[in-house]
Amino acid sequence: MLQKNNICSAAIATFLIFFSRACSPSVSAAAETFLKTEHLPVMGFSGKTAGVVTEGKASYYADRFHGRRTASGETFRIHDFTAAHRTLPFGTSVKVTNLDNGKEVVVRINDRGPHLKGRVIDVSPAAAHILGLIEKGTVNVRIEAWN
Repeated sequence: MLQKNNICSAAIATFLIFFSRACSPSVSAAAETFLKTEHLPVMGFSGKTAGVVTEGKASYYADRFHGRRTASGETFRIHDFTAAHRTLPFGTSVKVTNLDNGKEVVVRINDRGPHLKGRVIDVSPAAAHILGLIEKGTVNVRIEAWN
């Protein structure tokens, strides 16, 4: 079902971009905004990015959450490469890139959050270590849909 929704979303976005240019500039701008919103889980070919989903601040889960249930029903494990996002569907893989140092990691969305204003994603401590996030607490990141 998720894959069918992704195909449908991609088809709508493609239609809006390629067929709206003749209509008006505002429709075209709306189509490009539609593609860049964080609510569009566009999946690409295996191992390829499918476009920028969003940019913003990332933080990471505290170790004390290890063993607790996530919103998806999974058990949170600090050594797994997982993350919390407010709107992306559970199971969506995203590449998170630290914009300050260029380090990147692919994580799977399995929880909802972050619950602090101004943050776009919470990653597991394992992912935070790869990104160089442990020392700073929060960093600027780019989140891209990944498959």
